[in-house]
Amino acid sequence: MKGRRLLAVDAFCGCGGTSLGLAKAGFAIGAALEVESWAAETYMLNHPATAVFYDIRAIPASLLLDYLKIRKYELDLLTGCPPCQGFSSIRTLNASSATRDQRNNLVFNFLELIDGLRPKTVLLENVPGLMDNWRYDLLVEQLEKWNYHVTSARLDATAFGVPQRRKRLVLAASRLGKIDLTPPTEKLVTVRQAIGGLPRPRKSAKWLHRWHSKHSPDVLKRIRQIPKDGGSRAALGNGNQLPCHQGKKIGFHDVYGRMAWNQVSPTITRFSNNPSKGRFLHPEQNRALTLLESVILQSFPRNYKFSRETPPTKIASMIGEAFPPRMAEILAKRIASHLSSAARRKKRALNASKAVR
Repeated sequence: MKGRRLLAVDAFCGCGGTSLGLAKAGFAIGAALEVESWAAETYMLNHPATAVFYDIRAIPASLLLDYLKIRKYELDLLTGCPPCQGFSSIRTLNASSATRDQRNNLVFNFLELIDGLRPKTVLLENVPGLMDNWRYDLLVEQLEKWNYHVTSARLDATAFGVPQRRKRLVLAASRLGKIDLTPPTEKLVTVRQAIGGLPRPRKSAKWLHRWHSKHSPDVLKRIRQIPKDGGSRAALGNGNQLPCHQGKKIGFHDVYGRMAWNQVSPTITRFSNNPSKGRFLHPEQNRALTLLESVILQSFPRNYKFSRETPPTKIASMIGEAFPPRMAEILAKRIASHLSSAARRKKRALNASKAVR
């Protein structure tokens, strides 16, 4: 592979977490696809050299091949993170709403793109719940019919040096052999190591760090009573909790909980700046996470760009729905090594053939 950069296409690129990891692993991202305008704009702020196409359902593979000036079978990597809300553990508790989610079928649009491009390798990331869905079985079956070697695993971002507990399905497919998805042994990164050195929001020069959810006086009073460093609202006693949280069987246990300094954070979701949605309170300050803290806990660099014109709720969604760049980088390096090894084997076989002749 010496002499040229490996070429990738990032479908469902979001705000660019996967592409950031790919770029750090040495890939050139030739094109990206994203239907959400806020995410596409954010992607272009951070990846200005990559063309962003609008919608995977409307972009034929032939158009991408023409744009990239390559032929079918020549693309090194196609990666995609189809919207996962329909397969999430929370959504599937309500089977009817999960089944009706039209985004579920975007997995098949991704499969159509694979068919049109026939890349050497494919990387798909999603929630583990996809593995229990019939669409996943059809996806794997079709890939194998096209002579892809498919490997899949449930992986935790913690093992990749991401300061966050985040379990994901990763599927890697290659026409050149199996791709190793064994979890690495990266050193655990705690909440303290990730965000402990940040100044208080009001003293920060970064607007992303100055923004966090504001609370009513009554809610703020309760937050102040929650023990520091991992405390739960259970410490308030049933009578001092919000009416919607009173009763042992009502609400999720982590709601209005604090993160713990010396542990990884819980999964950063699109609601991670709202403590009513999970354990998203700062370990010791009486507030929810700032946008910058969510960025860092997702393993984005602190200088990743978001427009001040974008609503904070949209920014929180983009951050929470991203593939952690650090995790993407390590997996992309595995794929780059896999491709390089295959190229060397092909070259040796060609040289041996010439020697025989």
